[in-house]
Amino acid sequence: MPHPSTTAETYPHKPAIIMGASDEMVTYRQLDQRSNQGAQLFRSLGLQAGDHIALMLENSARFIEICWAAQRAGIIYTPIATHLKREEVTYVLANCDARLFIGSHKLLGAATAAREDATGVTHFYMVGGITDGFESWEETLLGQPETPIADEKNGVPMLYSSGTTGQPKGVFVPPADDDVNTPPMATNLGQLFGFGEETVYLSPAPLYHAAPLHYNMMTLYQGGTTVIMEKFDPEAALALIEEHRATHSQWVPIMFIRMLKLPRETREKYDVSSMQFAIHAAAPCPVEVKQQMIDWWGPVIVEYYAASEGIGATIIDSAAWLSHKGSVGPSVSGEIHILDDDGKELPVGETGTVYFSGDQARFHYHGEEEKTASAYSAQGWATTGDVGYLDEDGFLYLTDRKHFMIISGGVNIYPQEIENLLITHDKVADVAVFGLPCEEFGEKVQAVVQPMNWADATDETAFEIMEWLRERLSNVKLPKALDFHPSLPRLDNGKLYKRHLMDEYRGGTRADDSKE
Repeated sequence: MPHPSTTAETYPHKPAIIMGASDEMVTYRQLDQRSNQGAQLFRSLGLQAGDHIALMLENSARFIEICWAAQRAGIIYTPIATHLKREEVTYVLANCDARLFIGSHKLLGAATAAREDATGVTHFYMVGGITDGFESWEETLLGQPETPIADEKNGVPMLYSSGTTGQPKGVFVPPADDDVNTPPMATNLGQLFGFGEETVYLSPAPLYHAAPLHYNMMTLYQGGTTVIMEKFDPEAALALIEEHRATHSQWVPIMFIRMLKLPRETREKYDVSSMQFAIHAAAPCPVEVKQQMIDWWGPVIVEYYAASEGIGATIIDSAAWLSHKGSVGPSVSGEIHILDDDGKELPVGETGTVYFSGDQARFHYHGEEEKTASAYSAQGWATTGDVGYLDEDGFLYLTDRKHFMIISGGVNIYPQEIENLLITHDKVADVAVFGLPCEEFGEKVQAVVQPMNWADATDETAFEIMEWLRERLSNVKLPKALDFHPSLPRLDNGKLYKRHLMDEYRGGTRADDSKE
């Protein structure tokens, strides 16, 4: 598996990175030169292998170049999510022990706030412009050698959780070894998904998330080309697949949903036949949605279940899914165990917390020993808090995140099941379901719907949807209230930031008090 520097020698003018909207292109020679200059800069500032840096950037070619510079210098690099609140950014910068921070001029307010709040950070750089307290990243690189540093070592990312509960947690998985030719993620994933020199990878999600970052890095390790969307747009994604003859891509279910909700004539306008592997993860995909994607794109839809913690993984291709609908597949890394709340292993078909055992299930949350310990069972097995069950064939089915589970009248209700059903209604663009305190039952089920057209945010539509649900759900799972909201708080990667809605409702404020 060649390092990009090897590809730069063989195919110097081959596109390494193409930005989807701007068409900016970075060749392998340019990527090699700029990552060398970045590594040289790190060393000139006294940063050694094992030191930490942080970056807060929108999707751009500079983002990838900086990551490669860190990877070549043995640096532990932390991309900070652009949606985090100021206090969360401050926490991450302090927790990860960053000595250098790189911000973006397009995120000037957030970068300036980070500069004001940061303690322990001694060097501040900015991409795409300049402001007080920052040096220009691009201009500073011009004075650095384009040759490799003398002591190249393998660096790795340290990513932080989305912070859906409590402070974000830094997930540190050490590199396999010091060799810069060893990818920071397992090489077998690239082989399983057919990544190679001919790969053209469409990257629609924010690079500060684990999967997009890892798949971009893996594409470049293989000598392929990555096409990065500045921001996801459903029709633009289809257009880029056609334009660049993309062979690989990585999605979350809401992206599938938004492409499927485009008018049929729009969907059929674009040629997506080049796609060989459309990989999706991050959340359970509604069965109907995935079936429609397979019907549209063919048997190229591949799902995996994993986490930044690297505790284990499952994979399921289209053929296997069609005979195990709703599953995320059997394990390909580690052994799966389903435990109850007392830590007892449950039999086939019973729902509990998902754990993985094996040598790979070893990680820690940076500077958070208690949180690290809570992720392990008495047997030494690791979890990220997902809930699910195994079937007789060893296929895993995910139910929801444990902390989203609603307990109403002593019955466990999983919001994901209700959300997966509601999103298929033709008047629903997006949906969130969560529990609210209830004196009689402990918790009650609340649904918040973003309609396809705001003109449908009426009592009549709410009644129509509820009657439609009533035909498909047991009474105990039916929402006790259904409200409309003009736009649900999704992260840039498509994940629903449910905590914002839950806090809003529990604080007694709703976006729309008229639709129940």
